[in-house]
Amino acid sequence: MAVTLQQVATLAGVSLATASRVLNRSSRHPREDITERVRAAAAQLGYVPNAQAQALARSSTALVGLVVHDIDDPYFATIAAGVQATSQAAGKQTLLACTYRDADLECAAIESFAAHRTEAIVLAGSRRSAPASANDRLVALCTAYQHNGGRVALVGQPLPGFSAVVPENRSGAMQLVRELLTVGHRRFVVVAGPRWLRTSTDRADAFEAEVRRHVKGNDACDGVQLLPRIVTDFTRDGAYDGVTDLLKSFGDGRGTDAGPLCILAVSDVMALGVLAACRDANVPVPSAVGVAGFDDIKTLRDTAPSLTTVHLDLQGMGAEAGRLALAARGDPPSLVPFPATVVLRDSTRLATRTS
Repeated sequence: MAVTLQQVATLAGVSLATASRVLNRSSRHPREDITERVRAAAAQLGYVPNAQAQALARSSTALVGLVVHDIDDPYFATIAAGVQATSQAAGKQTLLACTYRDADLECAAIESFAAHRTEAIVLAGSRRSAPASANDRLVALCTAYQHNGGRVALVGQPLPGFSAVVPENRSGAMQLVRELLTVGHRRFVVVAGPRWLRTSTDRADAFEAEVRRHVKGNDACDGVQLLPRIVTDFTRDGAYDGVTDLLKSFGDGRGTDAGPLCILAVSDVMALGVLAACRDANVPVPSAVGVAGFDDIKTLRDTAPSLTTVHLDLQGMGAEAGRLALAARGDPPSLVPFPATVVLRDSTRLATRTS
């Protein structure tokens, strides 16, 4: 049977109220010798405070809820590390929910965190462009949560009325294309996730828009081509399967006279799937196919060839989202942009041609 607070008070020789003030983090502090007696008695008996009772008494807990799409994805794992670092520095613990991009599970996580009286909630992951009702329900739940004293912050596309950390997806994607054109790439294809996933669509649309600008614009580059987009699951396996048919045309392991095809994946995880597909099809990277990703996840330190990507400070994004979520409740919503920086590596390096 669980040890009661009354048992602790009796052993320490103090009143129940005094024991409660010591062990339930009251702003009223007894004398130091009394505090030590109570803590010693609690340790001797193995007393553990009832967190649910504390939450009811204070209408809050020292908890932060974090909702991510896929904890297996290093993108979300690194963001989670940033959120947790901010929470721990503020004396809070982090509860995690993983939704696998299921809108119903995301809403269920919000309801559960609200029921457990978490002090704040961070939503990390792309918003949906369809169906619109999914975002409407999410906004309604988050609005009610904030009305009852909680705080919400997002990582990704913002929702009206809430603070958000916003990665510069479009500008980063466009800059990547420009730099790849500068080093000599001329043929491109985009590998993207479902069109209802905003992050994937924003990046893919920006990739293609920048390629088309150099095909048709005043600064057009000779021979620039854009192949039809490959749409697949927003996963490593999805990208692997999605480029398999494309790579069959590289059966001899060589590129065409037009030069290597550069495959632009909308995430590093998908780019790793592309690299694996090239390896299994005996298509050399980068001499026959160039590959680039987006995010600069830590896993890339172990890839060969090293992967060209667009760097985002993922842990910094998580830390900032945690800060926004734990900000004073009277503060207005804030949108914090996070820059994206191109990192060129071996996977898109072109061999110097000699005449």
